[in-house]
Amino acid sequence: MSDGPWQGDACSLVDAFRAGEHSPAEELAATLAAIETSGLNAFSYLDGEAALTAASAADTSLPFGGVPIGVKELDQVAGWPDTDACVAFADRVATGTSTHVERARDVGGAALVGLTTASEFGAVNLTRTVLNGATRNPWDQGRTPGGSSGGTAAAVAGGLVTLATGGDGGGSIRIPAGFCGLVGLKSTFGRIPRSPAATYGNLTVTVGCLSRSVRDTARWFDVCNGHDARDPLSLARTEPWEPELGSHGEALLGLRVVVVANWGGAVVSPAMWESLESVTEWLCSTAGLQRVDGVDTALPRMGAAWSISGMISIAAELGDRWPACADDLTPEVRHGLEATAGKYSAEARYRIEQRRMQLNETMARIFDPAEGVDLVITASNPDVAFEAEGPLPDTFGGVHGGMANNGLLTFPANLHGNPAISIPAGLLDGMPIGLQVVGRHFSEPLLLDLALAVERGRPWPLVAPGGSVATSGE
Repeated sequence: MSDGPWQGDACSLVDAFRAGEHSPAEELAATLAAIETSGLNAFSYLDGEAALTAASAADTSLPFGGVPIGVKELDQVAGWPDTDACVAFADRVATGTSTHVERARDVGGAALVGLTTASEFGAVNLTRTVLNGATRNPWDQGRTPGGSSGGTAAAVAGGLVTLATGGDGGGSIRIPAGFCGLVGLKSTFGRIPRSPAATYGNLTVTVGCLSRSVRDTARWFDVCNGHDARDPLSLARTEPWEPELGSHGEALLGLRVVVVANWGGAVVSPAMWESLESVTEWLCSTAGLQRVDGVDTALPRMGAAWSISGMISIAAELGDRWPACADDLTPEVRHGLEATAGKYSAEARYRIEQRRMQLNETMARIFDPAEGVDLVITASNPDVAFEAEGPLPDTFGGVHGGMANNGLLTFPANLHGNPAISIPAGLLDGMPIGLQVVGRHFSEPLLLDLALAVERGRPWPLVAPGGSVATSGE
């Protein structure tokens, strides 16, 4: 066994702890050492002393007992920095702990290592901020791991930790999962509470994790899901998903699937789509899915409405710090605030609500049980990961800094609240690509089983080649 962190999944790490083959304290020490020498810039804060205390006292009978995990910078841990990845809040400290982080620690037994980097306010699909600099993709450090959960993706794919938290308000779990070759499930809206002090904004954000395996993701949700009265929109607890993995073959057989390259109006790289089409054909054949054509999947455009309503929340949080803090903000957030200033009004609110209503009606028609489809299959990203420093590409070949293309594939599931999963689907030019499957509300077990079919039939590397150190486990 090498001195490096575990290179298998979190479940296998727990198995090794329980078998006495490895100890949580040893793993924690290896994790901290690897983070300190890593060039990925995946962590913005470490609490090694508290993590070592937790690892030394770990109860390995718990689902994640003794497993070191990262916490996304936009989640909270009491006593840790609470910056929103923004210089304006560099000195702010969290007074409470996010419910799903608390459950992962107290119910799951995980050891919290530190904060993984995120994009500023979670607003951009690129993890590069004035506060923390650029986070690097372990498959190619010149490229981005995506955002906003970019540090989480880099840490997990880079072999630093087996698991870390994520959030998805417009693709922020699925986009980095696709760029880094990880499993990224955006659950049905409300599946895991966003308490304490839950705020709703666009009513699109869900929280979860990025992982190396399907079973890790299922176990995470088994630990963290369930209603919390402080988030009245959170859903009731579900039956465990992990024990049922692989048992939904009959339920999948014959499901109607529409395959859409330009979901949400995106422009997708032809070379990448050719690879994804091959995986899609294999998956449909393996799972017995029924591919259908002629389904109208066109959606109302929500870009301007999304930008205006999203920037309102950021402007409100900055308060009287804006516009004096303009030079401390990333270019995308600064531009968004300037471009949307004064555009929110009663009339604008009405237009936003009308557009949202039209999208809900359209999505309901697409997924209608009688006349629609059960699943939409598309890409997770328009192309492979772009440059770590940006700018955001307008199209798969563009370099004009817009957000018009990147994210269009993932927005629809956020706006309607559907579950959607990014599944590692191979490589293009040496970089990971992700297949996105979108289902009806509450259909996560089916999405996990489709991901499991790919994992078993077309297994993916659990970490990027050379992403961390020598292999510690399988």
